[in-house]
Amino acid sequence: MFLVVAPGVVAGLVPWWLTSWDAGAGSPAVRILGWILIAAGVLVLLHAFARFVVEGVGTPAPVAPTRNLVVGGLYRYVRNPMYLAVGTTIVGEALVLARSVLFVWAAVFAVAVVAFVRGYEERTLRRRFGEEYERYRRAVPGWWPRRTPWDGR
Repeated sequence: MFLVVAPGVVAGLVPWWLTSWDAGAGSPAVRILGWILIAAGVLVLLHAFARFVVEGVGTPAPVAPTRNLVVGGLYRYVRNPMYLAVGTTIVGEALVLARSVLFVWAAVFAVAVVAFVRGYEERTLRRRFGEEYERYRRAVPGWWPRRTPWDGR
């Protein structure tokens, strides 16, 4: 349910409210790039959610958190692939629809997410997983992926 509701509102409902899915004038090449970004965002989001269920034995929702720290799959490269996926989807929509308001929404989303991660999520993970999380946080960047996967050491 959380998979549909949270990203669905942020990358679906809000962009629809802002644009009514009414496309502006844009080049076909830019629209194709937008569709590629949307597809990549959706695939990364599904992968990240699956890692929470399989590896973390829980969900990304604060009401049903994981039992284990999720550090596998794409999380070996970057700590926040889910947020990056949603942001990528919004940027893709901005390109497909040729609507600058969606770039503004992507920026608002980015600021809100960084504030949430810094103000709540990192503190919560530090409290729950202690040194395991600290070691992971030091080794894996939050927002810009590593070139090589983290090996857990």
